[in-house]
Amino acid sequence: MNQLTSADLAIGQSVGETVRIVIDTLFARITSGDYPPDSRLPSERALATELSVSRNTVREALDVLETRKIIRRRQGSGSFVIYQSERPEPPRRQSLGDRTSPLDHLIVRSIIEPEMFRLAVMNMTPLELEELSRTVAQIEAVRTDVTEFVRCEEEFYRRIARATRNALLESCYELTIEVCRQSFRTALMRKHLTPDRIQDYQTRFNSLFNAIATRDVEAAVEIVKLHLVEEQKLFLHDR
Repeated sequence: MNQLTSADLAIGQSVGETVRIVIDTLFARITSGDYPPDSRLPSERALATELSVSRNTVREALDVLETRKIIRRRQGSGSFVIYQSERPEPPRRQSLGDRTSPLDHLIVRSIIEPEMFRLAVMNMTPLELEELSRTVAQIEAVRTDVTEFVRCEEEFYRRIARATRNALLESCYELTIEVCRQSFRTALMRKHLTPDRIQDYQTRFNSLFNAIATRDVEAAVEIVKLHLVEEQKLFLHDR
């Protein structure tokens, strides 16, 4: 309805060119929000002065707008906008999770994780190793609870990210975790994390912790790369 013109509004009514101009002006102000729904228009006298036309011209224009249910006049109160502009809702912007494919996610992890573990092995303090050990124990205690396993896995990686001493890298990795939660990976893990596979992952996390604890950088990085290859196989199998 926003495309209406004075010609459309005045169909069936004989109005002069000046009246059409006033109709167009007032309707444009209404559809643009200058005169929003339920607002009162300026008085006929004020409009006539502003638009440099006679009050009769304004009155004719208001007659047309009222006939087309754009405004409603109330005796002694004035003219009020009743037109509701039909504005299309803006399209919903997809979340980062929606826009990230499983392959995109794996590519980013393959870039970040090896270097993240390399830095963590070199920088991790004895206290951080002790805390990481407790997280590994929590991972090893899981039997079939996929939600708990994923929670412990996220905590393990967060501890590694913090140990890099690189706030930007830590923030980047936190974003990969958030994308996992928003998108495909949670559903994928729930589908494929059988008790046997959980046990395989537990063994891998234990080996990874031992490599970190002994400051064996290359072994830790190789285990991480192997883990990413396994994740890629799961993804390819699921396609």
